[in-house]
Amino acid sequence: MVRARQRRGVVISTIQLPADSTVSADELHDVCVALIGNPNAGKTTLFNNLTGLRAKTANFPGTTIERRIGQARIAGRQVELLDLPGLYSLTSDRPEERLVREVLLGGVPDQPRPAAVVLLMDATNLERNLYLASQILELGLPTVVALNMVDLAERSSIEINPERLSTELGCPVVSIVARSGRGIEDLRERIGQLVEPPHGLHVVGAPNDLSDCIGCPFKARYDWAESVSARCSNGRPMTHGQQTERLDAVLTHPWAGVGVFLGIMLAVFALIFWLAQYPMDWIDRGFALAGSAIGQLLPAGDLRSLVVDGVIGGVGGVLVFLPQICILFFFLALLEDTGYLARAAFVMDRLMRRVGLPGKAFVPMLSAHACAVPAIMATRVIDNWRDRLVTILVLPLFTCSARIPIYAMVTALLFPHQPVLAAATFTGAYVMGIVAALGTAFLFKRTVLPGETKPLVLELPGYKVPGLKTALLYTYDRARIFVKRAGTIILVASIILWALASYPKSDPPASAESLQAEAGRMESAGDREAATAMRAEAADLAAQSRLANSFAGRLGRAVEPILRPLGYDWQIGVGILSSFVAREVIVSTLAVVYGVGEAAVEEDPRPLYETLERAERADGSPVFTVATSVSLLVFYVLALQCVSTLAISRRETNSWKWPLFQLAYMSGLAYLTALIAYQSLRFFGVS
Repeated sequence: MVRARQRRGVVISTIQLPADSTVSADELHDVCVALIGNPNAGKTTLFNNLTGLRAKTANFPGTTIERRIGQARIAGRQVELLDLPGLYSLTSDRPEERLVREVLLGGVPDQPRPAAVVLLMDATNLERNLYLASQILELGLPTVVALNMVDLAERSSIEINPERLSTELGCPVVSIVARSGRGIEDLRERIGQLVEPPHGLHVVGAPNDLSDCIGCPFKARYDWAESVSARCSNGRPMTHGQQTERLDAVLTHPWAGVGVFLGIMLAVFALIFWLAQYPMDWIDRGFALAGSAIGQLLPAGDLRSLVVDGVIGGVGGVLVFLPQICILFFFLALLEDTGYLARAAFVMDRLMRRVGLPGKAFVPMLSAHACAVPAIMATRVIDNWRDRLVTILVLPLFTCSARIPIYAMVTALLFPHQPVLAAATFTGAYVMGIVAALGTAFLFKRTVLPGETKPLVLELPGYKVPGLKTALLYTYDRARIFVKRAGTIILVASIILWALASYPKSDPPASAESLQAEAGRMESAGDREAATAMRAEAADLAAQSRLANSFAGRLGRAVEPILRPLGYDWQIGVGILSSFVAREVIVSTLAVVYGVGEAAVEEDPRPLYETLERAERADGSPVFTVATSVSLLVFYVLALQCVSTLAISRRETNSWKWPLFQLAYMSGLAYLTALIAYQSLRFFGVS
């Protein structure tokens, strides 16, 4: 049955759908309910209110667009709630909007068509939200409208008649405040009552006035939205007040805005380093204690080594960065919820566009100085896929916290008694990473991933007090993704590297056995302190011998001819190979190779630095010359050397193609630049 009415030259027809399109109450536990709405309408807050922690995040099949699915208790039954990306229209060409259209039409593999829709609308701007509503209702899916932010509308003297709006749309309308939870229970009840034949809305258009104009369906929808808004509310959309305008005059200023943004970001990252160091130490100590306790329970042998060194050491090496990730995403969630992050993207867009990237890429680039893993995850704020991919590819070039132990080691070798020069070299390494990242992005946008950066078009939301619950749930979700996805791949890689460093077995060298025997005699004589020191030295010699004769040691010797032009020997080669699990592992690996002992280095790295300074090649020449040290520093500034980053790149690009390309180009760039640095210094007589 079709009922039609004409308003302001626009014909609106309401279509009574057949009874078999409804969802019975008994079937609700099997259905998927889609949550959809404009950006900044409060969709994430509503989703969290309905689902709590019962949500999981993944990508839609064959895409890199995030899919959030949660379980909500509706009318005594479990209902699957699907959080779709925010959008303004179903007819746009943007990937997210094309995907939403396909989901609602049932055209996405492994994603059933939603049986009902919760359409979230911003009460402070009803007319704009009605445009999307006209398209959603036209699909004929059972729909309930959640009219959010009615508290803000009331404060602005905007009155909306929900009953009249429900009559106009042909579906239930519930007034809510997602932030405080007001009206949420009524909304749950309405979702559970989607059992009556719904009314689909179809905008026919105005034959006389619009049939000859280009884009008349758009004009018809806008006219309809305007007329419905006028009949159901008493006011125009809420406008920003003088206070907002004064803030925007500073925060979006071409120069002052940049200064404010840099100040805020520096404060955030200072807090990340300051706040994260305590839980990072706790996690590190916790895994060390766990390894020690399990090591005492298990008999000496391969199983204990696998569990303690491979599993616990590998997982601990990843989870130690979890506090940084949690703090970063917590602050990003707060900044986004206040409405500031959109303004930051607007301010930085002009600067970033010079290298071919949008302003939104600046936040991930800043966070990459803490860790590339959360930075790559943060690229989801970038709408354009090519821009996002270029950002992902260059983010590991920024100096992360894992590189700091390597920089400290190399600068100590170069300038052991000149702290000013050491600090300048340290800073130079940071600058080199930034220049390399921006230069590579500029190059990629003109070669590998060509295309003009689209003009930045975004909505500046009103300023709000951030919701703590929303920020915490967002942080929990990001942390869970990191642990689940990156942690599993890291674990496998750690076990493989452990096996390479542990096999084949070899007998301890004679020098280690003689030290053990001497330690026994010293202990019998009552000198336990000397005996303990001798046993530690014997253990270091045995570990050094095992590593030298292992598959990892053999690989180090195999790649030595390739690395020799950079000034490296097989010991450094073993360090480079082992550090692929995490860059800083090269420090502990060199400690084992040169017989200092990993445990000793954790307490005080200076003995390692002194040993490396004295290290000699077979011909008696020093290993760590100025040229070799500079080459090693340059190599680690540019090399990927991080399986966590590779794993996250795989997840975010939904393919191994780009992570492998990332590994190849960064390894090639690091090798070539280190080669130039070493050979140039040698050419000018700096050995």
